[in-house]
Amino acid sequence: MFSKKKKFYVTTSIPYTNAAPHIGFALEAIQADVLARYHRGLGEDVFFLTGTDEHGIKTLRAARDAGKDVKDFADEVSGRFKSLAQVLNISNDDFIRTTDEVRHKPSVEKLWQALDKSGDIYKKKYKGYYCPGCESFKTDKEVVDGKCVIHLKPLELVEEENYFFKLLKYNNQVKKLIEDNKLVIIPESKRSETLGLLNQGMEDVSFSRTKDKYWGIEVPGDPEQVMYVWCDALSNYISALGFAENSKNFKKYWPANVHCIGKDIMKFHTIFWPAMLLSAGLELPKSIFVHGFINVDGQKMSKSLGNVIDPFELVKKYGVDAVRYYLLREILPMEDGDFTYAKFEQRFNSDLAGGIGNLVARTLGIASKVDFKEAKPTKKIIEKAKEVNKNYKVALENYKFNDALASVWDLISFCDKYINEEKLWESKSSQVISDLFYAIKEIGSLLAPFLPETAEKIGRAVDTNLPAQAGKAENLFPKIVKE
Repeated sequence: MFSKKKKFYVTTSIPYTNAAPHIGFALEAIQADVLARYHRGLGEDVFFLTGTDEHGIKTLRAARDAGKDVKDFADEVSGRFKSLAQVLNISNDDFIRTTDEVRHKPSVEKLWQALDKSGDIYKKKYKGYYCPGCESFKTDKEVVDGKCVIHLKPLELVEEENYFFKLLKYNNQVKKLIEDNKLVIIPESKRSETLGLLNQGMEDVSFSRTKDKYWGIEVPGDPEQVMYVWCDALSNYISALGFAENSKNFKKYWPANVHCIGKDIMKFHTIFWPAMLLSAGLELPKSIFVHGFINVDGQKMSKSLGNVIDPFELVKKYGVDAVRYYLLREILPMEDGDFTYAKFEQRFNSDLAGGIGNLVARTLGIASKVDFKEAKPTKKIIEKAKEVNKNYKVALENYKFNDALASVWDLISFCDKYINEEKLWESKSSQVISDLFYAIKEIGSLLAPFLPETAEKIGRAVDTNLPAQAGKAENLFPKIVKE
């Protein structure tokens, strides 16, 4: 009897539709894509979800500022995020929208009713300071000089009667699950930060807003109130699987193996979401991977500074795999990183044009001029490939995308050194060429989750029994030459 394939469910967060995509979300989408492609390569049954978060005050205000109907505005921006997934060669299996009344809304309503049935929803009058940027009320510790510590903009005083969720009730339970590593938070610094918040004790959270001031899904049984955006948004991870109808996909893929998110929304994923799932009697995600921000020339990206990097334009100028490579290699996966065009072009010329591009071109160029018999790869090239594969696997399983790529480039450097030591351009050794073809095939395989287009090109160039018949390789990464 055949055993079932191991499943792997990976998600990105779902970005707000108040503005066009920037490279911060591109980083997250690419990181999640690497994980999805890697686990597919291991033969696992992978489900990869992304989408857009469309309700709340941010999209509503952005639409009004643009003089557009809010749904039309959300449709337009959501379409841009869907296009970005295609442009970045993201292999997502689904794209969920929180305005989807057929797939998403029934699951959100079902979850709300489950929380209510557990006695965890109650109504009260409330007064507090709200950050539209975070879509959340702020505690004194999250405010400096009357401003949100993340968005650095004045907070809005809100006073109204809302429904609340008993977050405090689950404080210690969530804390213990994290301490026991039943809910894994990566990196360790973010795990410690989450535990620090739980040690202080979380307050119950406002879970609805009055309908006249907000855009969202109506609270079941109370059409004058709409659900708080985070109650709505976090549900996407189960709504896309068919939680409402308890579908086969929900039974197969939930819980998520990993949620990939940015550090600004960590609290909602590491505390709010687990508490909601505990209240509803659902399993928790296995892990939450938290990445940092991307700054530009040392400054935070912002419209006012005019330094927002458009990922569409970046791909158009340099190519999709060059963009994927820079974000995965130059930006440390768990810390804030910096983007500059100078660094980008330096990485392109040294690592892509001068690294993998040069190796493939040199090897195939010499092979195409030699009539030789293929030889079995030597022990030293096999051992080196094994070493690289081991390092690569360890790095990827620890979400260290940069280190996984560094291990591949270690093999590229080994091959370059091998060519020079053997003076292949003179010797035209069949053994050396065979070894190099073996190594290049390994490199192509390892690059497949990271640079899928490049991996395919390498495969086409070397996938033949007689390397000499492969002919000239296309120039994988033509060097950027400044005028």
